[in-house]
Amino acid sequence: MENDICFYDAAELASLIRSKKLSAREVLETHLTRIDDVNPQVNAIVTMDAERALADADRADQEITKGNYLGLLHGVPVAHKDLVDTAGMRTTYGSPIYADHVPEKDALIVERLKDAGAISVGKTNTPEFGAGSQTFNKVFGRTLNPYDVTKTCGGSSGGAAVALATGMVALADGSDLGGSLRNPANFCNVVGLRPAVGRVPVRGSSSAWQNLSVQGPMARTVSDIALMLSVIAGPDINSPVALETPGSMFSAPLDKSFSGIRVAWSEDLGGLPIDQEIRQIVRSGASIFADLGCEVTEDVPDFTGADEAFMAWRGWSFGFMEDRLRDQRDQLKDTVIWNIEEGLSQSGRDLSKASELRSALYARVIAFFDHYEYLICPVSQVPPFSVETEWVSEIEGVEMETYMAWAKVCYFISATGLPAISVPAGFTGAGLPVGLQIIGRPRSEFEVLQLAYAFEGLTSYNKNHPNIVG
Repeated sequence: MENDICFYDAAELASLIRSKKLSAREVLETHLTRIDDVNPQVNAIVTMDAERALADADRADQEITKGNYLGLLHGVPVAHKDLVDTAGMRTTYGSPIYADHVPEKDALIVERLKDAGAISVGKTNTPEFGAGSQTFNKVFGRTLNPYDVTKTCGGSSGGAAVALATGMVALADGSDLGGSLRNPANFCNVVGLRPAVGRVPVRGSSSAWQNLSVQGPMARTVSDIALMLSVIAGPDINSPVALETPGSMFSAPLDKSFSGIRVAWSEDLGGLPIDQEIRQIVRSGASIFADLGCEVTEDVPDFTGADEAFMAWRGWSFGFMEDRLRDQRDQLKDTVIWNIEEGLSQSGRDLSKASELRSALYARVIAFFDHYEYLICPVSQVPPFSVETEWVSEIEGVEMETYMAWAKVCYFISATGLPAISVPAGFTGAGLPVGLQIIGRPRSEFEVLQLAYAFEGLTSYNKNHPNIVG
């Protein structure tokens, strides 16, 4: 029974608590036991306050006895990426510089989850300042893949993906610049959605007008992604790029007929080096969309300029850390130093050129989506690799020019600004998870969720939990 509770959908947990068939405290204690049992083996949750969480669960139960329903996530255990601020709970950003940092205010995404009745369990591990798709840092060490603890869980929302895959929490938040919601979901057999910029507003950012990095939901099922998005999405005056559409739009049923829907698929986004097992799983996934009634065509937009544009704006985003580079260089990892220096070395003309390239890319992609409603492709160019390897340096004989280059299949999509989801799509011969990336038209998260939901319903790969949980 306890193992079952830890793998109930978030919506089911909230329903059982509301109907008094389970108490919020019972649900939380079961998840805390799971954390005690499993977390030492994988290092996913790095900071906790069980006493406060239990007190919050007790208050949730008291409200139910009074007939008060706090929201859609009443009593549901959640965890927060260690890049987002949590009031009164240590938030390190994966950096020794902030090893003892305790914020005074919650980030907006945390506030909205709490306002919906969720119970915050703790913080999930992330690479230093979220830089890289391999979750390790000097503060907490490595997070391990629960399907094979010798392999990476991906990143940068790696701790969140592992916590979900092992049943430590029902929902988790994450963020995505170049793939950080999608890559770890793909490596850990869970679901991660990169929403449109502004769909999940960010409050108090030093780069409030930026339009590349986003925050978003992670869960074990597509329906739970929709549930969480309905809570964390919606307008906020503190964000100048926030979309005005209310989050409630994601509460609608996800069922849809896909007969005649035009879907493009590509196993390499036009020539990227891709592991052969990944290619085969993408091909198999394409056939499943055909089984759903989709008109499936092998096709891909022209991604010329995506690499240059993304890397330039990524560098720009790290330029805000100039003071840390100057004053605390010895506490920064090499790849963070590289990112900052790359950003600081750029000229205004470099960024103008990046803007031109990205604008042209967007125009081509929009023209492509005049013919298709979705694009299907890999989430990652390789399966989960050794946890001892910081980043992939070669794929199918092709040398990677930077520590980010093996993630182009994700960050090319980031450059377009289109919503994209990673949904479980199968396993390698060694039993390692592989996800499929579904990309939709601008601001079409609901439609992306609908297709992912239909794919999940035909495949059920997400129900194959890691052996580490028994």
